[in-house]
Parts: sequence; C-alpha cells; structure tokens
Amino acid sequence: MSTLDLVLALGGAAALLAAILPEFLARRALSLPLVYLLAGVLLFTLPIGLPDPDPIAHRAALEHITELCVVISLMGAGLAINRRTGPRGWSTTWRLLALGMPLTVAGVAAAALALPGWPIAAALLLGAVLAPTDPVLASDVHVGEPVDAQNADDEVRFALTSEAGLNDGLAFPIVYAAIAVAAGSVAWGEWALVDVLYRTAAGAVLGLLIGRLLGRLFFRARSDGLRLSERRDGFVALACTFLAYGVTELAHGYGFVAVFVTACAIRSAEHGHGYNNVLHGFVEQIERLLTAWLLLLLGGFVATGGLAALTWRGAAVGLLLLLVIRPLTGWLVQWRGRAGPRERLAISFFGIRGIGSLFYLAYALGEADFGVPAQELWAVTGFTVLASVMLHGVTATPAMNHVDALRDRMTPRR
Repeated sequence: MSTLDLVLALGGAAALLAAILPEFLARRALSLPLVYLLAGVLLFTLPIGLPDPDPIAHRAALEHITELCVVISLMGAGLAINRRTGPRGWSTTWRLLALGMPLTVAGVAAAALALPGWPIAAALLLGAVLAPTDPVLASDVHVGEPVDAQNADDEVRFALTSEAGLNDGLAFPIVYAAIAVAAGSVAWGEWALVDVLYRTAAGAVLGLLIGRLLGRLFFRARSDGLRLSERRDGFVALACTFLAYGVTELAHGYGFVAVFVTACAIRSAEHGHGYNNVLHGFVEQIERLLTAWLLLLLGGFVATGGLAALTWRGAAVGLLLLLVIRPLTGWLVQWRGRAGPRERLAISFFGIRGIGSLFYLAYALGEADFGVPAQELWAVTGFTVLASVMLHGVTATPAMNHVDALRDRMTPRR
C-alpha cells in the first residue's frame, strides 16, 4: 500500500465527514474542529505509515496551505455579515481592533518575556501570532448565512465575525516589527508609514474598489452574459477571493484585509439577493474541507511529539491568553458599548485561536531567526490552538444557546 493511496483515502473520508458531521453535531456541546483534532491524534497514533506532519520540515507548504484556508474563510465571513458598515453599528468591532488587539499583543509579549524569558523579538512575534482571532474555527460563534434582514446578526456573533475578518490582516504590521527586531534592522518611521499606514490603507481601498466593481458586474451589468447573479456559479467566489488577494499583494497591501472588505462590498451591492447565498455556500464548503485536513494534521502534530518542546512556562503563556488576557482586554474595551453584560462576556471569552496563528508563525520563521528554537515556538503556538479548540469547542454551543435564550426573552420587552 503506497503512502499516497492512504493519504487520498483518508482525505476523502475526512471530506465526506465534513459534509455529514455538522448536522449531526448541531446543538451538541462538541464542535466539528474538536472532532477532527481528536481524529488526527488517533490516526497518527496508529501504525499505518502516515507521513510525519513536521511543521519545520514542511514550513513552506504549511505557510501556503494555511494562507489559502484563511483567505477563503475571510471571503465567507464577509459574505455572511448582514449588518451594513458604519461607525455606530460596528462600534464593538472598532473597539476590539483598535484597543483590544494591541492590548492582547502587549499582554502575550509581556507574559513571554516574564515566564519563558524569551528575547523581545520572539515575545513580540508570539504576541502577533496569537493575537488574531480565527475566522476558520469559530463557526459555532459566528454569523450563519446571508439573509435579507439587516438586523439579523446578534451583537455577539456579529462582533466575533467582523473582528476575525479584519484582525487577521492587521496582525501583519506586528509580525513585520518582530521580524525587523530579530534582524536588528528596525526603522520605526518606515514601519509606521509603510507597514502600518500604507499597507493597511491599500488593503482597505483596493478591497473596496474591487468589491464594488465586482458587485456592479454581478448584479447590474447590462449584458446578460456578464450579470453572473442570474446564474448559480458559486465558484465565482473563489475568483473574487484570488483576484482581490493577488492584486492587493502585488500592490504591497494586506491581502487579508482586501479579501474581507471585497466580500463586504459585494454583499452590500445587492444586500438581499439570493446570489450572495450561492457564493457563501460554495466558499463555506471549500473552507470546511481545508479546515478538516489541516486539523487532522494538527492532531498528527500532537500525536507525533510536536508538544515535546513545550515547557510549563510556555503552556502558561497560552493559558493566560485564553483565560485571562483575552477575556480581560475584551471586557474592558467594550465598556459602555453596544453589547449588554452577558453579550460582552461572551464576546470577550470566545477569542478563538486557530489557522491564522499557524500561518503567521510559518511565515515569520521563514524570514528570520528569533533566538528561540523553532520547535519551542511551534509547541507553544500549537498548544494554544489545541487548548482553544478544546475549550471553546466544548463551551460554544451551550454558551450561545444561553445567549440566544436570553435575547429571545428580552425581545418582547423591548
């Protein structure tokens, strides 16, 4: 039996389960990511000759696969959001991005300096890697699918979805800063102007322009052949994703930001049109497939000794992030905001870490040496993602059911 045949068989089985399990796990305190993670641990424990899922040996491949998974999930997240963009309606999002994310980076970096005693470059990198919340693994606490009503998204799901859609791109300036510190070539003025201002603005502006042009083409083109909204071609969502990402990266902007903004602009072009559901449904299927395979590999990383380099201090940093730093910063930055007390608690707790963290670490390790063994960096990051999948995967469904029940009881009073 060849290794390729075995991998294809397991990949096909994982893809089939990705279609079956969501319905089976609905309303249960068990998430699909957690099931795949445990399945990966089991599979790579068996003596069946699976290849070693070493993120160091296969760094470049892992970087590109996770990059692909993240950009596709960002398109799906943007297409699913039902709330119009605006300063008031998105006020919780702006708070989480402008205040919550920098505070999270600072908290994780300080913990990495104090506990494992890492150098500043490695501590800053870990803060950047673990700060973004995940648009891939957080389906249980994210908005569902496009609907006509603009007020259909509750504050918890909307805030977590929009935050994850934007902070994956906004972590890049901090990653670049960590790389510059590691290389000993920090030019903070250039970093602020180029990595923070220009690249962020380029991502937002190009994403908006591309999204509006595509939206006009899809829904308002005079030629029937160009008005793709009259068809059922869901794969066009991939074309939009790659176009927005590629053009923006060629212009040295942040492609992650551009993809999410493009998706939001396409959705707003014809808010209630059924073609939005076609695009979102196709992207969601591709995202679920890639996520299943990546989580099997993450489980294999754990099963084959990937956490051997993890110390109690490194584990403590990950647990501090999940149990103290994110909940505390998330709660504080929402003070006197739109969310009620219970909603604020849910938003601050469900800062799920996942595929984006794996991408950023793989990318950064290909750019510089951070003075900490790569095995240790992967162990801390892998442990944090693993702990997040387990903790949030078990608590997401009961917590969101409770939030929904409270909202339903409050609606008649309002």
